[in-house]
Amino acid sequence: MEDLLTNDQIRITPDEAVRVAAAAAAAKSGTDPVAIDVSARLPLTDAFLLVSGRSERMVLAVADAVDERLSAAGVPLLRREGKGQGRWELLDFGLVIVHVFHEEDRAYYGLERLWLDCPVIPLPQPVTAGVDTAD
Repeated sequence: MEDLLTNDQIRITPDEAVRVAAAAAAAKSGTDPVAIDVSARLPLTDAFLLVSGRSERMVLAVADAVDERLSAAGVPLLRREGKGQGRWELLDFGLVIVHVFHEEDRAYYGLERLWLDCPVIPLPQPVTAGVDTAD
């Protein structure tokens, strides 16, 4: 069985992991990325990345791309919830948790409203515009 890395063994910061995940989401046409620093409020992670997909297939493609890109960057996936449903995929990488929502579900659950008192992590303009600059 493969040994899992602890957050102390991962050589990428939470902000870098968020940017890698956001770029991967943008490459698969993920929309409206919002990164939130929850480190002062939650002991289980440092950041959330929220991103939307316009269809169930897109939600799955975005989630798969984020998983692949962060794994390639040395950040292993610890847990994935909602696999195959295409409505809300939760990817837990320890230092960052990525929520990929269908647009309708994101509006319904409104996670951004729950974390209004937490700082937003700035994302590069091409990522927020839905354009991937990574190879």
